[in-house]
Amino acid sequence: MASVKNLKKEINYVLGDLVNIVYVWEMTNGGKPTETTDAIIDEIYDNYDALVTKINKKDVENKKAHFKQIRKEYEDTANQIVEKINKLN
Repeated sequence: MASVKNLKKEINYVLGDLVNIVYVWEMTNGGKPTETTDAIIDEIYDNYDALVTKINKKDVENKKAHFKQIRKEYEDTANQIVEKINKLN
């Protein structure tokens, strides 16, 4: 299992890149945010906060299962956000 530090970095990089993709899309399509792009960015930040809070939780009985569940949630979240970004076009 990868370290907690690496999991945090991966979540930060991937969700940060998704925010950047939304901003680039905005700039190439009129340069102004829309309600849809604002909602996507808010969702990314909310999910980031929720995932980091779960990672930092200390009173976990089975750490391996806990972090495996977090990784699954993170991957599912990232895939859902990518689908929403693809629908912007």
